[in-house]
Amino acid sequence: MTDRFVYVTYIRTTPEKLWDALREPEFTRAYWFGSWQESGWKKGSSWKLLGRDGNPSASGEIVEIEKPKRLVMKWRGEKSPEQQAEGYSTCAYDIQALAGGNVRLIVTHEIDRPNSAVIRAVSGGWPMVLSNLKTMLEGGEIPVTDRMSACSPKQAGEAVRA
Repeated sequence: MTDRFVYVTYIRTTPEKLWDALREPEFTRAYWFGSWQESGWKKGSSWKLLGRDGNPSASGEIVEIEKPKRLVMKWRGEKSPEQQAEGYSTCAYDIQALAGGNVRLIVTHEIDRPNSAVIRAVSGGWPMVLSNLKTMLEGGEIPVTDRMSACSPKQAGEAVRA
């Protein structure tokens, strides 16, 4: 039995800007609580999501990449022994250009096991991360919380590194 989390959002941006924001460290630090990703961004490349402290929150491999439409990663949660023991889940970003300068982003995170610790964790995190992403790309201020310290895309470079 598969455990799955799906999140759909609509963002006033271009597929290319969204694509860059999903991968580039200077963007991800701004909306993903100071976290960033490292990868060669080619099929078969290793992939890591690194927390503000530089330690991996998740790791895996690029399974599929079709700029700027689809990115699929094998994802192993590194935050707890329970997540590590579950092995790899799959995280897919699907980007669809819509009329009027909008883009639909569908994030599907799934694992072939019931009641997954990884899916429980990401189902709490993805809504916050993707809300911040939407706000940032639409030119708004990302609210400061106890989990992050970045505000706007212009401040991202300096604020998150502080």
